[in-house]
Amino acid sequence: MAFANAFYNTLVKRNSVFVTSIFAGAFAFNVGFDIAVTSFWDRWNQGKQWKDIRSKYIQEESDS
Repeated sequence: MAFANAFYNTLVKRNSVFVTSIFAGAFAFNVGFDIAVTSFWDRWNQGKQWKDIRSKYIQEESDS
């Protein structure tokens, strides 16, 4: 019951704090999910993406 009271008093009691915490949580979830999916995609497709095979097709010009 102490956890429920602490949760209510800190986040839910005032609507402005509740809405702000919802938006902050959604933003944090979005960033974390994006990082996780990008990491998975890069590992799953390693060696097949342009960033991995670019050096085979494009030669950098030397600045001389």
